[in-house]
Parts: sequence; C-alpha cells; structure tokens
Amino acid sequence: MLEVFFDPELFRALCDPTRTQLLAHLCACGSGERTVGEIASWSAVDLSVVSRHLRTLKQAGIVSSRREGKQVLYRVEFGTIASQLRLLADAIEGCCPLNAQPVSEDSDL
Repeated sequence: MLEVFFDPELFRALCDPTRTQLLAHLCACGSGERTVGEIASWSAVDLSVVSRHLRTLKQAGIVSSRREGKQVLYRVEFGTIASQLRLLADAIEGCCPLNAQPVSEDSDL
C-alpha cells in the first residue's frame, strides 16, 4: 500500500548523481534564483545537458523556473520536496513502526 505515497517522478529525478549535485548547489543558494548558465558553472557537463537535467527536476516539481528576458531563472521548491518526503515518511511509520525489531537471519519465522 506504500506505493500510493511514492511519486515516481520525484524519485526518478533524484536518482541521477548530476541532478542531485545540481540540486545540492541550488539548495545551498537558499530561496534565491539562479540562471542556467550559473547552474551549469557548477557542473562538468555541457550547458545543454544541464538544461535537460533542470527540465527533469522541474517536471518532478523539485524546481520551478521563470523567464526574465532571455534568461531562465530556476529555484528550489523546498515546500514540495518537504511535503513529498513527509508523506513518504508518515506512510512508512504508519505501516512499519520505528520501534519494530528487525528479523535476524538466525531467527525462526
């Protein structure tokens, strides 16, 4: 029943090391906005690849963007990330109590 709490887009977006690196740098900026060029300067990958990664993060609701002239500015959607992870944590705690003892390999089921 936990699967109803898993947002596949969120986890797909977070499973790539380059995207998590970009997200970590954006998070370090706080609630500020950064251009694609600024974000790309943090990564070893090409600007077009960074743009694709940002699109994936945006589709998952992890970042948002707005256009200002020729620039596209991105920022982290902290509330969205927190609420999605909170839903997942609540679902796990609801079905798997935190004080439950793990089953050891030596125990008889």
